[in-house]
Amino acid sequence: MRFSVNIPNFGDFADPRNVATVAAAAEQAGWDGLFVWDHVLHRQHQGRPFGDPWMLLTAAALATSRIRLGPLLTPVPRYRPQQLARQVATLDRLSGGRVTFAAGLGGPIDDEYAAFGDTADPRILAERLDEGLGLLARFWSGEPVDHRGPHYAARDVTLLPAPVQRPRPPVWIGGFWPRRPPMRRAARWDGAVPLFETARHGHVPDVAEVRDLVAYVREHRTAETPHPFELVLGGATPADPARARDVIGPLHDAGATWWDERQIQTGPDLDRLAPVLHRVEAGPPRL
Repeated sequence: MRFSVNIPNFGDFADPRNVATVAAAAEQAGWDGLFVWDHVLHRQHQGRPFGDPWMLLTAAALATSRIRLGPLLTPVPRYRPQQLARQVATLDRLSGGRVTFAAGLGGPIDDEYAAFGDTADPRILAERLDEGLGLLARFWSGEPVDHRGPHYAARDVTLLPAPVQRPRPPVWIGGFWPRRPPMRRAARWDGAVPLFETARHGHVPDVAEVRDLVAYVREHRTAETPHPFELVLGGATPADPARARDVIGPLHDAGATWWDERQIQTGPDLDRLAPVLHRVEAGPPRL
């Protein structure tokens, strides 16, 4: 099992220097990854400074040499695919092939989309997500792309340089369980990053629900789907290794391959450097 640190792109972490500090501390303390939120607007946290996630991840890449990095997660329908392909490829080359790309619809939908005059229809956004993901994979190939779809087009386009990782960086898909469509989408890619209706951001999910999710994803995997498949769960654990092991051990046994350490979203420490750094420096849980 691998272990990552999860931070928002607002508050203290709107400053790339603070993100670089956390990234360097995470690498030093033995964590395996650092993941950053990708929001332009989240009214629950309005009034705080927000940073661009790609600039924050660039700072993290320059401060580290080992840990994996990426957004968790990027709302693909909010971007133009060609812009997003460039950003991911550039970060992957800068980091020496350490990017993991987590994607989904994002949200809140009214904040991320409707507030800027875009559609808030989740069906249309889901269509853009699926078409955009397919187009990203083709752009990352470094080969010429011709595409004309319902939402995007490309005419004889070759985007170079390609990412370091071949055939592309790993793609993880987020969504809320027990909603089935996001997990069916995840089964077609490299990993699932579920939140749970019964355990929102920062809260540890129920083991029985995790088992149900694992069975559902396995049912929808195919022989053509890339392997291995990652299941990324997250929450806030105590720094004490024995107590953390009691929390994570049953989730590992249920099929989790990554533990993503997160502050509780409604808690006071979500976007504050000092308490997050204190937890990071204590090191990841040990099974």
